[in-house]
Amino acid sequence: MQTAQQAKGAEIPFYLPLGDECEIFAAAHKNRMPLLLKGPTGCGKTRFVAHMAAKLNRPLYTVSCHDDLSAADLIGRFLLKGGNTEWVDGPLTRAVRDGAICYLDEIVEARKDVTVVLHPLTDDRRMLPIERTGEVLEAGPQFMLVASYNPGYQNILKSLKPSTRQRFLAVEFDFPPAHRETEIVAKESGLSAEKTATLVRLAGKLRALKGQDIEEGVSTRLLVYCATLIREGAPVERAVRAALIEPLSDDADVKQGLMDLVTAVYG
Repeated sequence: MQTAQQAKGAEIPFYLPLGDECEIFAAAHKNRMPLLLKGPTGCGKTRFVAHMAAKLNRPLYTVSCHDDLSAADLIGRFLLKGGNTEWVDGPLTRAVRDGAICYLDEIVEARKDVTVVLHPLTDDRRMLPIERTGEVLEAGPQFMLVASYNPGYQNILKSLKPSTRQRFLAVEFDFPPAHRETEIVAKESGLSAEKTATLVRLAGKLRALKGQDIEEGVSTRLLVYCATLIREGAPVERAVRAALIEPLSDDADVKQGLMDLVTAVYG
């Protein structure tokens, strides 16, 4: 689990809107509604939340969910400090107290008891009971709960129950259209738009192989990494292998097939 608080008044991270997602987020925050972001890994969900938190001038607590994440990790626990036992708030509790935005990234990776804890915060009660201390915190008007997940990775063991999903507004994300992705990657990496456009075209061909040779397509994040390496002087083939091929597969034959596709695109 990772937590990070973004100071109010911080510079707004770059994010290029692709639809009305910024308006939906702002309306959800204003009207005290939780928001669920659905989309593939690396398509900009986390950057979007950071952008909106800064735009709304609210602190942001980000939690990267995983198999061992428990309700206590979010709410808090008693810890031994200097011979004394003290209660230490978890990121969700701090966010409620501070009127911040709490972002649960890849929520389906967390243990099932986590979603149970969220239920009182995602209906009209907007309350967080802390059983260990007997407190019941009422979320203020500025608090917002945001969660995300990748529907493509869902299975029977890892999915959001309908009773949980229907407590959230939801916005679907996907990779941007080629011309917009070119603009994003060029802005983030500093590589020229002409060279970036070829990378984006390659990404489109690699994504077409999802579910065949590779489990997941190339993310916009990886494209930024690749473009940055090229801008720093790395040969294109080396940058593509390090940023786009090796992260996609460990199979030597698959990787060679992907490199053949790279050669076809770049000539």
